[in-house]
Order: sequence, then structure tokens, then C-alpha cells
Amino acid sequence: MDSNWSPISGASRGSPMQGATRGSPIIGSPLAGAARGSPIIGAVSGSPMTGASCWTPMSGPACGPPISGASCWSPMSGATSAPSMPESVGVAQTPGASHFATKVELTISCENLMDMDIFSKSDPLCAVYINTSGSRWYEFGRTEMILNNLNPKFAKKFVMEYYFEMVQRLKFCVYDIDNKTYDLSDDDFLGELECTLGQIVSNRQMTRPLLLEDKRLAGHGTITIRAEEITDTRVANFEVSARCLDKKYLWWSDPFLEFFKQTETGWRLAHRTEVVKNNLNPIWRPFRISLRALCGGDVEKPVKVDCYDYRVNGSHALIGTFTTTLAEMQTGSHVCPTELQCINQKKLKKRNYKNSGVVCFKRCEVVKEFTFLDYIMGGCQINFTIAIDFTGSNGDPRSPQSLHYINPEGYNEYLTAIWAVGNIIQDYDSNKMFPVFGFGAQIPNSWQVSHEFPINFNPANPFCAGIEGVVDAYQKCLPQLKLWGPTNFSPIINHVVHFARQALRQNVASQYFVLLIITDGVITDMDQTRTAIVEASRLPMSIIIVGVGEADFDAMEFLDSDDKLLRAPNGDVASRDIVQFVPFRSFQGNSVALAQSVLAELPDQVSSFFNSFNLKPPNVYNLSNPS
Repeated sequence: MDSNWSPISGASRGSPMQGATRGSPIIGSPLAGAARGSPIIGAVSGSPMTGASCWTPMSGPACGPPISGASCWSPMSGATSAPSMPESVGVAQTPGASHFATKVELTISCENLMDMDIFSKSDPLCAVYINTSGSRWYEFGRTEMILNNLNPKFAKKFVMEYYFEMVQRLKFCVYDIDNKTYDLSDDDFLGELECTLGQIVSNRQMTRPLLLEDKRLAGHGTITIRAEEITDTRVANFEVSARCLDKKYLWWSDPFLEFFKQTETGWRLAHRTEVVKNNLNPIWRPFRISLRALCGGDVEKPVKVDCYDYRVNGSHALIGTFTTTLAEMQTGSHVCPTELQCINQKKLKKRNYKNSGVVCFKRCEVVKEFTFLDYIMGGCQINFTIAIDFTGSNGDPRSPQSLHYINPEGYNEYLTAIWAVGNIIQDYDSNKMFPVFGFGAQIPNSWQVSHEFPINFNPANPFCAGIEGVVDAYQKCLPQLKLWGPTNFSPIINHVVHFARQALRQNVASQYFVLLIITDGVITDMDQTRTAIVEASRLPMSIIIVGVGEADFDAMEFLDSDDKLLRAPNGDVASRDIVQFVPFRSFQGNSVALAQSVLAELPDQVSSFFNSFNLKPPNVYNLSNPS
């Protein structure tokens, strides 16, 4: 049995799971079908919803079959939602995204709205729209109308599914309602805000000026949108041992435990421990299980625990089983553990049978596990560094066949990858200043090969202002370089490791580092790169590698150790998987899918790292008490 087994189906983590997305418009990115300069959003699969019904608190026909009290944006043509709770609008879903999304609840308020009425004040209502592709917007829902109020605080809330690796564009339009018709075009327009769900989430509470359709300020009006994650993020931390287990093979057993959650359809596996070899008195490594996975948050709900003897062929032999509750397991301590007998039903009829061993719960502590959103909303900054391969294998940049060719009619693969990933990451960096380095080229004025040079040639300030600044610096530096070699990753990885190590010493989850490496070739310093990655795995850092061109990327797949943890040449094992590799050409023509693939693991990497060190967000108090 693999000693690194993780929770099986039915296990939930306290952090957002793979598939959570968000982002900002990718302006100018070369998505198929999108003109340069147009925003990029949309489904990786499926088409935009048509015919979805939209809830309105006002009398009058809805666009589609009327729904009582809710709206639910659906990727299915003509789909409508079931009614929701009176104070909550339905869940917005993004086509093609993973089912494992984090739900966030949006609350809207406005201040200093324009007064469009003569004898009274405006009667505001806010309509929320979702854009999935191109320029078309779909109404998701509306707040209630508030009479005679220029500073409304709307009670109606909107629940949306938040996906980290996708752009989710939203528009909030405020109207002064003058009649009882559903159509808003005959009501006075008080202003709008266009943004992404990612921007709202990263700010947690975002206030922006309202704009008119011609982009002028709508008087002094502002809109404030607050996002709150809605999930139970508690976990139970366990320290468990056993004694006097039955031996199943000659003189020993190889025991492991399985924890099951009770559901309407039976027992669902929530967690499996590692195997302890050749031991009848095992001590398992500390582990954690989310309350959602273990008992649905109910500490009195039955939990079943099975103890097995591991068999290589998969036909594990049952040692014994027992049923307990989280509340009962919580009563134990190192001084006085909770001891529960493993019972094998087949042995109950045997004379003098007592049990098949005793499982001891030395610790079962319920704590809040901070999620990715907790860290972002609590002030954690995502520091984004870009490394670009300028080795000779890319080809002469002046040739249209070169991977670095500056095409006047579109972006090359390097720029496309920068746009796709950078436009999502940048919402989590407050100053949006990104250090960008090149490697594998001869640089002026020494014309020595460098594997860690700033592409703006300013070592004291290697930062570029936003993704637009990155593109500009890239295009300016390219003619000044002599593409050379070899392809060494370790210098730039160690560069970021240095800063990540400094951040960890602050003993708070204030900074997490993401290194994007875009390369066309086979790594020539593989041993040094493995060592650097193993070191980085113990730090607040993740590495994204995008392979461009037609090279053999088998070595990159090796670094992306999804099946087992990476091992350095000296035998040192990575503490976690921090590398995500994708070949660009698998996503050619779909930058949204590229961003999804490379960023899907990042939220869990961030939250799991900080939780493993018991590091709290810098402004943890503000998570429940925003200013």
C-alpha cells in the first residue's frame, strides 16, 4: 500500500479544491475567434447559455419561464433554476469549469447616487450581469428596489461559484426605477461597474466609482461589493495509534485505518491513513480530515472506522471495525486517550474473544482551516515572477518560424502564455509590479551567457508594470539579445527561493511566490533543478512550467510529480508537489483552457502550505470584521 495515500472519494479539503477559478479580462490575448484587444472569457467546453430565466423582484414577465425568488445561470440551453431561499439568489456556474468550486456570496451597497427624481429621491435597484464570451451579457439577477434612497444597502444577495483559473466577468448596473415594467431600458440609468469576480474576491470588499455608458463618472456615486465564502472550513487534527492488533500474517500485520462518513446511501470513505509495516502496535502519522468530509459538520453523527491488514494484491484483510462519533474521539488526550475496541464480527462467536485490538485517539482537535480565499482576503500577496527561455533552440527571432518571432498580426506562444496566466495572477498582487527574467542568452554589454538577467536590463529594479509592461519589456529586449544556451532552470528557481525563504521567516502567511517558466527545450541542469525544486517545496512557492514548441517535454512531466513526490539526487524528498507543467500546443487557440490547466492546483497549494505550518492570514481578524 502506498504510504502517501490521500483521502479517497468523498473526502473534502478545507481549502478550495481543484477547479476553483477567477480572473480579469485578458485584453489583447489571441484566443481563437477573439479580436485582438477584445476581452477574453468563456467556456472551455459548452456554449453560452441561452434562454435562461432571470429572477426579478418586480412584477412583470421574466426572460423565460418565471421563477419564484431566484435565478440560476446555467450552461444548459433554456435551463432554469429551482427556487432558492428568499434572501439569496441562485448559484452562477461557469460552463466547462470543474464541479469543485468555491461558493461566494456577494452583497451590494451604493453611496451618493445621482438623484433623478424631482419631488423625491431615486428608487435604486441593481442588476447583475455575467459575460461568458465575446460582448454578450446575461442577466443573473436583481436586487430589490429601495424607495427614496441615495445610499442603498441591498438585502438581496448573490451566490456565485468562484473559479480561480477562469475569468468571470461581471457587470453591476444601477437604475432608478420609475415604473413597474420588467424592462430596465425605460428607467433612469445611475451608473455601472464592470469587473471580474476575482477582483472582488481578492479585495474582499471593493468600492469603485459608478460610470455612465460613455465612461464618464456618474456624479459622485460609488458601489461597494463584498464577497464572503460560504463553506464549513473546520478540520479535525488526529493523532492515532493502536495496540494489540491481531496478526494476520505469521507474526505481524501491516495495519492501516479507513474512516467513513454516514450518508443516505451508506458509508462513504473520508480518509485512509498510511500503512505501518510489520507492527501490531502502530503509531500513524498525524493527519487531518475536514468536518465536511467526516461527518458533514455534525459532531454527533456516526463515523465508522475500519482497521485493515494491507495486502499487495488489494484483498486487504479486515482486522476489526468500530463506530464512534467525532464528539467521542474529541474526549481523548495524550495523557488519557480515547480507546475504542476493534471488533471482527466473524470472531464474535469464538469463545473468550474480546477484541482484535484497541485504537487509541490521543488527539482529535477541531480547528478552522483557512482556505485560499481566507488567505487572499486576509492580506496574503501572490508574488508573480516570470522567466523566459532565450536559448538558441527557439530560432532566429527575425524568422517567422522562430518561437520568439514578433508577429504584427498576433502574439507568439511566449506572449500568449504570459497573457493567459498573468492576467489571472495579477489580481492578487496589489501593486501589479512583476519581476521578469530571461535565461540562456548572451546579454549586452559583456555578451556573456546569463541564466538570470532582468529583461529590462535593470538588476536594481527588474519590475515591469502590469502584464502590458511585461509585453513591452519583452519586445524591447529581444533585438538586443543573442540567443544561446544551455537551458538551465536552477538559477532562476533559486532566485525566487531566496525571497520565499525570507517571507517564511516572518511567521505569517503574508506572501506566496509563483514562478512561471516558459521554455522550448530540454533542461540541461536536471540534477540542480531537482535539488532546487525540493528546497522550494518547503517554502511558500509554486512553479508553473509552460512548454512551447515541439520539443520533447518528458523531463518536464517528471518534475510535475503528480503520482509521487520528487526526489533530489541526494535522496532528499520534496515535502509536496509544487510544479505544474503543461505543453502550450495542447491548448493552442484556447488561452482560457491554458490558464485553467496551469492554475487549477494553485489555490490548494497555497492553503495547504500555510495550514501545514499553522500560519494565519496577516489580517485574520478582518476576515470577520472588515473595516
